[in-house]
Amino acid sequence: MTDALKRLSDEGVAIWLDDLSRKRITSGNLAELIDQQHVVGVTTNPTIFQKAISQGDGYDQQLTDLAARKVTVEEAIRMITTADVRDAADILRPLFDATDGKDGRVSIEVDPRLAHNTRATVAEARQLAWLVDRPNTLIKIPATQAGLPAITETIANGISVNVTLIFSLERYRAVMDAYLTGLEKARERGLDLSKIHSVASFFVSRVDTEIDRRIDELGTDEAKALRGKAGVANARLAYQAYEEVFSSDRWSALENAGANRQRPLWASTGVKDKAYKDTMYVEELVAPNTVNTMPEATLQATEDHGEIRGDAIKGSYEQARADLDALEKLGISYDDVVQVLEDEGVEKFESSWNDLLKSTEAELERLAPAEG
Repeated sequence: MTDALKRLSDEGVAIWLDDLSRKRITSGNLAELIDQQHVVGVTTNPTIFQKAISQGDGYDQQLTDLAARKVTVEEAIRMITTADVRDAADILRPLFDATDGKDGRVSIEVDPRLAHNTRATVAEARQLAWLVDRPNTLIKIPATQAGLPAITETIANGISVNVTLIFSLERYRAVMDAYLTGLEKARERGLDLSKIHSVASFFVSRVDTEIDRRIDELGTDEAKALRGKAGVANARLAYQAYEEVFSSDRWSALENAGANRQRPLWASTGVKDKAYKDTMYVEELVAPNTVNTMPEATLQATEDHGEIRGDAIKGSYEQARADLDALEKLGISYDDVVQVLEDEGVEKFESSWNDLLKSTEAELERLAPAEG
């Protein structure tokens, strides 16, 4: 084993686990990862919960009680998922207190079927914050067009947000603007800005998956030379945008009022293509004040053979821009790629949510008490 996770943490990268299940909580595994592998936060999504609830019997007791009460399947899902998030938040609470609220965070997502409905997303964010009732919760809101004003209003209500499904640089800038606008509104309402936190989840591996597929269709040597470069290049240019926005006069005014920076979070960091090193999206995106949320396999791979060589982003912007420009010259449209990825991202989470509804409904029926 290496000290790669410690070195990563020392470089200013917060290590969050991209997974949660009741078994992970009750077995002591989450506490162990915090204690031994520098994990300081947890992210969840509909796919993670669907997998957790459909495997094993860890939820049987709660499902039996919910079935006896004849609750709707939607209510059952919210009771189950918020219970897991609440328990994980309690385990992470000492880290939250030690870092003044920066880390020790657990994220829970609004119903993905609301991704294109601003008002319903804000209402759901309020409801989730109330249900979990822990200060170290982040409510995940997708960065769709309808999601942007929902982010602003949720932040303005004093609720901390994890903005998810960001693929494009233009949308990322809009996300940062939505955050700053929310903080300005919160300040007008007299809220304590120091209590409001946010991360912006910028997706990495999915960009390579889509662009590499288009490269392979072209099949030329010139195109193949760019395989596996777009995801990292895109994320590095996102960090450049982050540096610009959070050194602006607008930001300084908010910072002076006690506001916290919205940290870039590298999401989708599990490597999908076996041709690439399995720690690529960790090693190539080391920079201060970032978060890397990893599936457990990536976490273990980084601990085992990760090579952390210090800041991997500083001084990389020119090459990153050149890599994306080279793809445009080949006829691979950046704007088209990122739109496809956003649409697919929302669709995948909706699909997982529907699978979660079906599997939970089946479990409620299985565990329902006999009539009489």
